[in-house]
Amino acid sequence: MPIAPTPYFLHASKPDAQRMVRLSRWLARACAVLVLALPLSVLLYWALADQSRLAMQGHLAAQVIVGTLLPYQRALGAALTLVPVLLLCVGLWHARSCFLLFASGQVFSGQAVRRLRQFASWALASVLASVGVASALSVVLTLENPVGMRHLALGLGTDQVFSVFFVGMVWLMAAVISHGQQLADENAAFV
Repeated sequence: MPIAPTPYFLHASKPDAQRMVRLSRWLARACAVLVLALPLSVLLYWALADQSRLAMQGHLAAQVIVGTLLPYQRALGAALTLVPVLLLCVGLWHARSCFLLFASGQVFSGQAVRRLRQFASWALASVLASVGVASALSVVLTLENPVGMRHLALGLGTDQVFSVFFVGMVWLMAAVISHGQQLADENAAFV
């Protein structure tokens, strides 16, 4: 019967272990706050921001929007913008669970790896959705323009490229942790 591995935090010095537990708990709380704050901030932004700022969300210049945005355009824009934000919130909820596992000393557990991979998957879905949403926003924001002055803007920004790179790093770290855990389990079986 294999011996269960000792959690990593139990091998660290006591001040280091306490610091890692505190940081993991703090990050778990931060994820929970973000899950609530991000959707609310999107709704407030679309309710209060001026047209020139909203135009940037659709990769448009401010002067492209003719007239004043109607309430339905703001509501539709907010709904579209919520799609990638809500996908990211699901990922953050998985990250929160991962940090709680870290705080309990389960750094190299299969469950922590699954949570990291879930975070990476949902974050990637959020990035991919944001590309399509920006294009859809350009249409929504110019719906009330006269015929011939409506726009469809396509764009991919450095923030999205960086986000995909970051998500790839998290996915790879989860794979490395999983591989390390498999090696530890094999070594424990030989003892």
